[in-house]
Amino acid sequence: MIDEPSRGVKLTERQRLSWLRLIRSDNVGPATFRELINNCGSAERAIEMLPELSQRGGSSRKIRIASFSEVELELEQIERFGAKLIGIGEPDYPPALRQIEGAPPLITVKGNLKLAQPPSVGIVGSRNASITGRKFAAALAASISQSGYSIISGLARGLDAAAHHASLNVSAGMGTIAALAGGIDKPYPPENLDLYNEICAGRGLAITEMPLGWKPIARDFPRRNRLIAGVSLGLVVVEAAQRSGSLISARRASDFGRLVFAVPGSPLDPRAGGTNELIKEGAILTTGPDDVLDALAPISRIEQNNGTIIEETDDDLPDFEPPDNNARAIILNALSATPVEIDDIIRHTGYPAQTVYLVLLELDLAGRLQRHSGGFVSLILET
Repeated sequence: MIDEPSRGVKLTERQRLSWLRLIRSDNVGPATFRELINNCGSAERAIEMLPELSQRGGSSRKIRIASFSEVELELEQIERFGAKLIGIGEPDYPPALRQIEGAPPLITVKGNLKLAQPPSVGIVGSRNASITGRKFAAALAASISQSGYSIISGLARGLDAAAHHASLNVSAGMGTIAALAGGIDKPYPPENLDLYNEICAGRGLAITEMPLGWKPIARDFPRRNRLIAGVSLGLVVVEAAQRSGSLISARRASDFGRLVFAVPGSPLDPRAGGTNELIKEGAILTTGPDDVLDALAPISRIEQNNGTIIEETDDDLPDFEPPDNNARAIILNALSATPVEIDDIIRHTGYPAQTVYLVLLELDLAGRLQRHSGGFVSLILET
Protein backbone atom coordinates (compact mmCIF):
# COMPACT_ATOMS: atom_id res chain seq x y z
CA MET A 1 0.00 0.00 0.00
CA ILE A 2 1.38 3.42 -0.96
CA ASP A 3 1.35 5.96 1.85
CA GLU A 4 -0.27 9.34 1.42
CA PRO A 5 2.14 12.17 0.58
CA SER A 6 4.16 13.45 3.50
CA ARG A 7 3.16 16.71 5.09
CA GLY A 8 4.63 19.83 3.57
CA VAL A 9 3.89 23.34 2.41
CA LYS A 10 3.14 24.11 -1.22
CA LEU A 11 4.95 26.95 -2.94
CA THR A 12 2.88 29.84 -4.20
CA GLU A 13 3.06 30.39 -7.95
CA ARG A 14 5.13 33.52 -7.32
CA GLN A 15 7.56 31.58 -5.15
CA ARG A 16 7.77 28.80 -7.73
CA LEU A 17 8.74 31.29 -10.43
CA SER A 18 11.33 32.95 -8.17
CA TRP A 19 12.82 29.62 -7.07
CA LEU A 20 13.09 28.53 -10.69
CA ARG A 21 14.69 31.85 -11.70
CA LEU A 22 17.24 31.50 -8.91
CA ILE A 23 18.26 27.87 -9.55
CA ARG A 24 18.46 28.50 -13.32
CA SER A 25 20.80 31.49 -12.87
CA ASP A 26 24.57 31.23 -13.32
CA ASN A 27 26.65 29.59 -10.59
CA VAL A 28 23.65 28.75 -8.40
CA GLY A 29 23.65 25.09 -7.35
CA PRO A 30 21.68 23.44 -4.52
CA ALA A 31 24.08 24.48 -1.73
CA THR A 32 24.38 28.04 -3.07
CA PHE A 33 20.60 28.26 -3.40
CA ARG A 34 20.20 27.36 0.27
CA GLU A 35 22.87 29.85 1.39
CA LEU A 36 21.22 32.60 -0.63
CA ILE A 37 17.82 31.98 0.99
CA ASN A 38 19.44 31.85 4.44
CA ASN A 39 21.21 35.17 3.88
CA CYS A 40 18.56 37.01 1.89
CA GLY A 41 15.33 35.59 3.30
CA SER A 42 13.67 34.82 -0.02
CA ALA A 43 14.45 33.88 -3.60
CA GLU A 44 13.18 37.25 -4.81
CA ARG A 45 15.58 39.19 -2.62
CA ALA A 46 18.40 36.76 -3.46
CA ILE A 47 17.90 37.46 -7.17
CA GLU A 48 18.19 41.17 -6.46
CA MET A 49 21.44 40.58 -4.56
CA LEU A 50 23.11 38.30 -7.15
CA PRO A 51 24.92 41.04 -9.13
CA GLU A 52 26.37 42.66 -5.98
CA LEU A 53 27.43 39.37 -4.39
CA SER A 54 29.03 38.15 -7.61
CA GLN A 55 30.91 41.42 -8.05
CA ARG A 56 32.18 41.29 -4.47
CA GLY A 57 33.43 37.78 -5.16
CA GLY A 58 35.68 39.09 -7.91
CA SER A 59 33.65 38.24 -11.02
CA SER A 60 34.92 40.00 -14.12
CA ARG A 61 31.59 39.75 -15.93
CA LYS A 62 27.93 40.35 -15.19
CA ILE A 63 26.18 37.30 -13.77
CA ARG A 64 23.39 35.87 -15.93
CA ILE A 65 20.05 35.80 -14.12
CA ALA A 66 17.19 33.75 -15.54
CA SER A 67 14.37 36.00 -16.72
CA PHE A 68 10.68 35.79 -15.86
CA SER A 69 9.83 34.99 -19.47
CA GLU A 70 12.40 32.17 -19.51
CA VAL A 71 11.03 30.38 -16.45
CA GLU A 72 7.40 31.06 -17.33
CA LEU A 73 8.02 29.33 -20.65
CA GLU A 74 9.70 26.38 -18.89
CA LEU A 75 6.79 25.99 -16.48
CA GLU A 76 4.32 26.16 -19.36
CA GLN A 77 6.25 23.51 -21.30
CA ILE A 78 6.56 21.28 -18.22
CA GLU A 79 2.80 21.38 -17.78
CA ARG A 80 2.19 20.77 -21.48
CA PHE A 81 4.50 17.74 -21.31
CA GLY A 82 2.38 16.29 -18.50
CA ALA A 83 5.09 16.79 -15.88
CA LYS A 84 5.26 18.75 -12.62
CA LEU A 85 7.86 20.94 -10.87
CA ILE A 86 8.16 20.19 -7.13
CA GLY A 87 9.95 22.19 -4.43
CA ILE A 88 11.90 20.59 -1.60
CA GLY A 89 9.34 21.47 1.09
CA GLU A 90 6.29 20.34 -0.86
CA PRO A 91 4.30 17.18 -0.05
CA ASP A 92 5.20 15.28 -3.24
CA TYR A 93 8.98 15.68 -2.83
CA PRO A 94 10.67 12.30 -2.09
CA PRO A 95 11.25 12.20 1.69
CA ALA A 96 14.59 10.35 1.53
CA LEU A 97 15.98 12.76 -1.07
CA ARG A 98 15.13 15.67 1.21
CA GLN A 99 17.57 14.29 3.80
CA ILE A 100 20.75 14.35 1.70
CA GLU A 101 23.39 17.03 1.68
CA GLY A 102 22.79 19.38 -1.23
CA ALA A 103 19.32 18.06 -2.06
CA PRO A 104 17.99 19.72 -5.22
CA PRO A 105 15.63 22.61 -4.34
CA LEU A 106 13.47 21.79 -7.36
CA ILE A 107 12.87 18.57 -9.26
CA THR A 108 10.75 17.82 -12.32
CA VAL A 109 8.74 14.60 -12.27
CA LYS A 110 6.37 12.75 -14.58
CA GLY A 111 4.24 9.70 -13.87
CA ASN A 112 2.79 8.29 -10.66
CA LEU A 113 3.62 10.85 -7.97
CA LYS A 114 2.65 8.44 -5.18
CA LEU A 115 5.77 6.39 -5.97
CA ALA A 116 7.94 9.14 -4.48
CA GLN A 117 6.63 8.43 -0.97
CA PRO A 118 7.34 4.76 -0.06
CA PRO A 119 10.91 3.64 0.66
CA SER A 120 13.00 2.88 -2.42
CA VAL A 121 15.86 0.55 -3.28
CA GLY A 122 18.33 1.41 -6.01
CA ILE A 123 19.55 -1.31 -8.38
CA VAL A 124 22.39 -0.40 -10.75
CA GLY A 125 25.10 -2.11 -12.74
CA SER A 126 26.87 -2.62 -16.01
CA ARG A 127 25.44 -1.44 -19.32
CA ASN A 128 27.30 -4.34 -20.93
CA ALA A 129 25.69 -6.81 -18.56
CA SER A 130 25.88 -10.58 -18.72
CA ILE A 131 22.72 -12.65 -19.21
CA THR A 132 23.14 -13.96 -15.66
CA GLY A 133 23.53 -10.42 -14.30
CA ARG A 134 20.37 -9.22 -16.03
CA LYS A 135 18.36 -12.19 -14.74
CA PHE A 136 19.65 -11.67 -11.21
CA ALA A 137 18.88 -7.93 -11.28
CA ALA A 138 15.38 -8.67 -12.58
CA ALA A 139 14.76 -11.26 -9.86
CA LEU A 140 15.98 -8.86 -7.17
CA ALA A 141 13.83 -6.02 -8.49
CA ALA A 142 10.69 -8.15 -8.69
CA SER A 143 11.03 -9.60 -5.20
CA ILE A 144 12.00 -6.31 -3.52
CA SER A 145 9.20 -4.46 -5.33
CA GLN A 146 6.66 -7.03 -4.11
CA SER A 147 7.91 -6.43 -0.57
CA GLY A 148 6.84 -2.77 -0.55
CA TYR A 149 9.78 -0.89 -2.04
CA SER A 150 9.83 1.05 -5.27
CA ILE A 151 12.86 0.33 -7.45
CA ILE A 152 14.96 3.25 -8.67
CA SER A 153 17.60 3.07 -11.38
CA GLY A 154 19.11 5.20 -14.13
CA LEU A 155 17.29 4.04 -17.30
CA ALA A 156 20.62 2.91 -18.80
CA ARG A 157 20.84 -0.13 -21.04
CA GLY A 158 21.77 -3.41 -19.40
CA LEU A 159 21.09 -3.91 -15.71
CA ASP A 160 19.20 -0.64 -15.18
CA ALA A 161 16.71 -1.55 -17.89
CA ALA A 162 16.35 -5.09 -16.51
CA ALA A 163 15.50 -3.72 -13.04
CA HIS A 164 12.98 -1.24 -14.45
CA HIS A 165 11.24 -3.86 -16.62
CA ALA A 166 10.98 -6.39 -13.79
CA SER A 167 9.56 -3.94 -11.25
CA LEU A 168 7.04 -2.68 -13.82
CA ASN A 169 5.79 -6.11 -14.82
CA VAL A 170 5.69 -8.04 -11.54
CA SER A 171 2.22 -8.49 -10.07
CA ALA A 172 1.50 -6.59 -6.83
CA GLY A 173 4.80 -4.71 -7.11
CA MET A 174 5.37 -1.10 -6.11
CA GLY A 175 6.66 0.12 -9.47
CA THR A 176 9.83 1.86 -10.59
CA ILE A 177 11.50 5.28 -10.61
CA ALA A 178 13.79 6.39 -13.44
CA ALA A 179 16.38 9.04 -12.56
CA LEU A 180 17.39 11.07 -15.61
CA ALA A 181 20.62 12.86 -16.46
CA GLY A 182 18.85 15.25 -18.85
CA GLY A 183 15.56 17.09 -18.93
CA ILE A 184 12.32 15.25 -18.28
CA ASP A 185 11.71 15.35 -22.05
CA LYS A 186 15.20 14.03 -22.94
CA PRO A 187 15.45 10.42 -21.70
CA TYR A 188 18.70 8.62 -22.50
CA PRO A 189 19.56 6.33 -24.22
CA PRO A 190 17.13 6.60 -27.18
CA GLU A 191 16.79 2.82 -27.34
CA ASN A 192 14.99 2.90 -23.98
CA LEU A 193 12.37 5.43 -25.10
CA ASP A 194 9.61 2.82 -25.10
CA LEU A 195 10.59 1.80 -21.57
CA TYR A 196 10.58 5.45 -20.51
CA ASN A 197 7.10 6.00 -21.95
CA GLU A 198 5.87 2.89 -20.14
CA ILE A 199 7.33 4.17 -16.87
CA CYS A 200 5.63 7.55 -17.24
CA ALA A 201 2.31 6.02 -18.29
CA GLY A 202 1.24 4.62 -14.94
CA ARG A 203 3.26 2.34 -12.69
CA GLY A 204 6.43 4.38 -12.76
CA LEU A 205 7.86 7.84 -12.14
CA ALA A 206 10.61 9.79 -13.91
CA ILE A 207 12.63 12.33 -11.94
CA THR A 208 15.32 14.90 -12.80
CA GLU A 209 16.79 18.15 -11.53
CA MET A 210 17.83 19.34 -14.99
CA PRO A 211 15.91 21.91 -17.07
CA LEU A 212 13.35 20.90 -19.65
CA GLY A 213 15.08 20.40 -23.00
CA TRP A 214 18.49 19.64 -21.47
CA LYS A 215 20.35 17.02 -23.52
CA PRO A 216 22.54 14.97 -21.16
CA ILE A 217 26.31 15.00 -21.56
CA ALA A 218 28.98 13.02 -19.69
CA ARG A 219 29.26 15.38 -16.71
CA ASP A 220 25.50 15.16 -16.02
CA PHE A 221 25.45 11.45 -15.20
CA PRO A 222 27.09 11.77 -11.75
CA ARG A 223 24.20 14.10 -10.84
CA ARG A 224 21.77 11.41 -11.97
CA ASN A 225 23.68 8.88 -9.84
CA ARG A 226 23.33 11.24 -6.88
CA LEU A 227 19.56 11.23 -7.35
CA ILE A 228 19.49 7.41 -7.35
CA ALA A 229 21.53 7.29 -4.14
CA GLY A 230 19.47 10.07 -2.53
CA VAL A 231 16.02 8.65 -3.24
CA SER A 232 16.93 5.10 -2.14
CA LEU A 233 17.41 3.74 1.37
CA GLY A 234 19.79 1.11 0.02
CA LEU A 235 21.70 0.65 -3.23
CA VAL A 236 22.42 -2.73 -4.83
CA VAL A 237 25.29 -2.99 -7.33
CA VAL A 238 24.92 -6.17 -9.39
CA GLU A 239 27.76 -5.95 -11.92
CA ALA A 240 30.26 -3.11 -12.18
CA ALA A 241 33.78 -2.74 -13.48
CA GLN A 242 36.50 -1.14 -11.38
CA ARG A 243 35.85 2.28 -12.91
CA SER A 244 32.16 2.75 -13.58
CA GLY A 245 29.23 5.03 -12.90
CA SER A 246 27.71 2.40 -10.64
CA LEU A 247 30.63 2.77 -8.23
CA ILE A 248 30.05 6.54 -8.21
CA SER A 249 26.46 5.81 -7.19
CA ALA A 250 27.75 3.47 -4.45
CA ARG A 251 30.13 6.13 -3.11
CA ARG A 252 27.36 8.72 -3.04
CA ALA A 253 25.04 6.25 -1.29
CA SER A 254 27.70 5.66 1.35
CA ASP A 255 28.21 9.41 1.77
CA PHE A 256 24.48 9.80 2.36
CA GLY A 257 24.43 7.07 5.01
CA ARG A 258 22.61 4.57 2.79
CA LEU A 259 23.25 0.83 2.93
CA VAL A 260 25.36 -0.42 0.02
CA PHE A 261 24.90 -3.98 -1.26
CA ALA A 262 27.12 -5.77 -3.78
CA VAL A 263 26.64 -9.02 -5.68
CA PRO A 264 29.86 -11.06 -5.84
CA GLY A 265 31.15 -12.32 -9.16
CA SER A 266 33.97 -14.28 -10.72
CA PRO A 267 37.40 -12.67 -10.30
CA LEU A 268 37.96 -13.54 -13.95
CA ASP A 269 35.06 -11.32 -15.10
CA PRO A 270 36.00 -7.62 -15.31
CA ARG A 271 32.32 -6.76 -14.80
CA ALA A 272 32.66 -8.12 -11.25
CA GLY A 273 35.81 -6.20 -10.36
CA GLY A 274 33.95 -3.24 -8.89
CA THR A 275 31.39 -5.26 -6.96
CA ASN A 276 34.04 -7.53 -5.45
CA GLU A 277 36.00 -4.46 -4.40
CA LEU A 278 32.90 -2.97 -2.77
CA ILE A 279 32.51 -6.13 -0.69
CA LYS A 280 36.14 -5.83 0.45
CA GLU A 281 35.39 -2.25 1.49
CA GLY A 282 32.41 -3.28 3.61
CA ALA A 283 29.42 -3.46 1.30
CA ILE A 284 26.83 -6.09 2.24
CA LEU A 285 27.45 -9.29 0.30
CA THR A 286 24.24 -10.02 -1.58
CA THR A 287 23.19 -13.36 -3.04
CA GLY A 288 19.42 -12.88 -2.93
CA PRO A 289 16.62 -10.45 -2.07
CA ASP A 290 16.48 -11.50 1.58
CA ASP A 291 19.97 -10.03 2.12
CA VAL A 292 18.56 -6.64 1.11
CA LEU A 293 15.18 -6.92 2.80
CA ASP A 294 16.58 -8.14 6.13
CA ALA A 295 19.16 -5.34 6.29
CA LEU A 296 16.63 -2.64 5.39
CA ALA A 297 13.81 -3.85 7.65
CA PRO A 298 14.98 -1.95 10.78
CA ILE A 299 15.26 1.37 8.93
CA SER A 300 12.50 1.22 6.33
CA ARG A 301 9.85 2.33 8.80
CA ILE A 302 11.87 5.17 10.26
CA GLU A 303 10.14 8.52 9.88
CA GLN A 304 11.53 10.08 6.70
CA ASN A 305 9.66 13.35 6.75
CA ASN A 306 12.42 15.27 8.47
CA GLY A 307 15.33 16.67 6.53
CA THR A 308 16.12 19.85 4.67
CA ILE A 309 13.30 22.34 4.26
CA ILE A 310 14.05 25.68 2.62
CA GLU A 311 11.74 28.26 4.12
CA GLU A 312 11.38 31.82 2.98
CA THR A 313 10.54 34.62 5.38
CA ASP A 314 8.66 37.85 4.89
CA ASP A 315 10.43 39.36 7.88
CA ASP A 316 13.19 41.86 7.28
CA LEU A 317 16.48 40.19 8.02
CA PRO A 318 18.91 42.17 10.18
CA ASP A 319 21.24 44.23 8.04
CA PHE A 320 24.86 43.19 8.28
CA GLU A 321 27.97 44.76 6.89
CA PRO A 322 29.61 42.86 4.06
CA PRO A 323 33.05 41.47 4.92
CA ASP A 324 35.79 44.03 4.55
CA ASN A 325 38.62 43.53 2.06
CA ASN A 326 41.00 42.34 4.78
CA ALA A 327 38.64 39.57 5.91
CA ARG A 328 37.97 38.60 2.32
CA ALA A 329 41.71 38.40 1.58
CA ILE A 330 42.45 36.27 4.66
CA ILE A 331 39.63 33.83 3.88
CA LEU A 332 40.66 33.68 0.23
CA ASN A 333 44.24 32.96 1.26
CA ALA A 334 43.02 29.99 3.32
CA LEU A 335 41.68 28.37 0.16
CA SER A 336 43.51 26.44 -2.52
CA ALA A 337 42.79 23.89 -5.23
CA THR A 338 42.81 21.22 -2.50
CA PRO A 339 39.37 20.75 -0.87
CA VAL A 340 39.19 21.97 2.72
CA GLU A 341 36.38 21.69 5.25
CA ILE A 342 34.49 24.93 5.88
CA ASP A 343 34.69 24.41 9.65
CA ASP A 344 38.50 24.34 9.31
CA ILE A 345 38.42 27.68 7.48
CA ILE A 346 36.37 29.17 10.32
CA ARG A 347 38.81 27.87 12.95
CA HIS A 348 41.90 28.86 10.96
CA THR A 349 40.82 32.43 10.17
CA GLY A 350 39.04 33.15 13.45
CA TYR A 351 36.20 34.91 11.63
CA PRO A 352 32.56 34.28 12.55
CA ALA A 353 30.84 31.53 10.58
CA GLN A 354 28.47 34.03 8.96
CA THR A 355 31.40 36.02 7.59
CA VAL A 356 33.13 32.94 6.19
CA TYR A 357 29.95 31.58 4.61
CA LEU A 358 29.19 34.95 3.02
CA VAL A 359 32.67 35.24 1.48
CA LEU A 360 32.36 31.67 0.15
CA LEU A 361 28.96 32.56 -1.28
CA GLU A 362 30.45 35.57 -3.06
CA LEU A 363 33.25 33.45 -4.52
CA ASP A 364 30.76 30.78 -5.55
CA LEU A 365 28.58 33.26 -7.44
CA ALA A 366 31.70 34.68 -9.10
CA GLY A 367 32.51 31.20 -10.42
CA ARG A 368 35.67 30.93 -8.33
CA LEU A 369 34.62 28.24 -5.80
CA GLN A 370 33.89 24.56 -6.14
CA ARG A 371 31.77 22.78 -3.53
CA HIS A 372 32.41 19.13 -2.62
CA SER A 373 30.46 16.62 -0.55
CA GLY A 374 30.94 16.63 3.20
CA GLY A 375 31.11 20.43 3.53
CA PHE A 376 34.40 20.80 1.65
CA VAL A 377 35.25 23.62 -0.76
CA SER A 378 38.16 24.41 -3.05
CA LEU A 379 39.31 27.37 -5.11
CA ILE A 380 38.99 27.24 -8.88
CA LEU A 381 42.36 28.44 -10.08
CA GLU A 382 42.46 30.74 -13.10
CA THR A 383 44.12 29.22 -16.15
